[in-house]
Amino acid sequence: MTVRIVATYLRPEPVTAPVYDLEAKPVDKIVLPLVFRLPIRVDLIRRAFHSAHTARLQPKGRDPLAGKRRCGEYWGIGYGVARLPRLPDGRAVFSPNTVGGRRQFAPSPLKKLHEEINRREMQLAIASALAATAHPDFVKKRGHVVPSTIEALPIVAVDALEDLSRAKDVKNWLKKMGLWNDVERAQRRIRIRSGKGKMRGRRYTNPKSLLFIISSLRSPIVNAVSNLPGVDFLTPNSLNIMKLAPGATPGRLTIITTRALEELKSLFEVVTA
Repeated sequence: MTVRIVATYLRPEPVTAPVYDLEAKPVDKIVLPLVFRLPIRVDLIRRAFHSAHTARLQPKGRDPLAGKRRCGEYWGIGYGVARLPRLPDGRAVFSPNTVGGRRQFAPSPLKKLHEEINRREMQLAIASALAATAHPDFVKKRGHVVPSTIEALPIVAVDALEDLSRAKDVKNWLKKMGLWNDVERAQRRIRIRSGKGKMRGRRYTNPKSLLFIISSLRSPIVNAVSNLPGVDFLTPNSLNIMKLAPGATPGRLTIITTRALEELKSLFEVVTA
């Protein structure tokens, strides 16, 4: 399905980027699609990220009968005790201020957690997040280490990059490109989470590093980059705002193959008003 975007403003100059081979040498130049010249809507990206993030939350509630299963009876006045439902032995039950009693204002599974967003807004936010990957200021503001040898963003590589099946080969290519420092930055910043999240399957916080946009999830490079710290991968048909702009902050350092770039060009149809 083609996403049609009507833009009132585009970056004036056509964004061109060199195509790097497996030896990290530029072999060609390519004009990036118009989607990379769109204005960057940070407000819309934040709203889309909030919608995607809250969609993953699981509703939580309490048993309606929790704390109400003990049959207490109010004794009345004249006993010198608080006016609470009590068992025959004098133990207070049922009330929120008693041990084992019900909880006042307990969480309800009917609470609205998901912040909904229109489909067109999400599509525009994804396109805007893609445009931010071509803006060096946004990429550096996220904290990525961009080498001075990189002429333009995003980094375009030949299709042979998708055929690398070993992490060692991908690591060697990243070192030749000068991008391995960003992966090491993410590895150094891995830390143990503070709070109860350590007990709930999210013990470590993993900073984000490179993002690979490839043509297919069946490419061998998927197995090669899966264990690299902070590295993610996407396809043009599975673009995700949570990976394009982690933490609702656009400008992720992105590597894209030429085949995936052609798919992006056919996916987003940008026209000027």
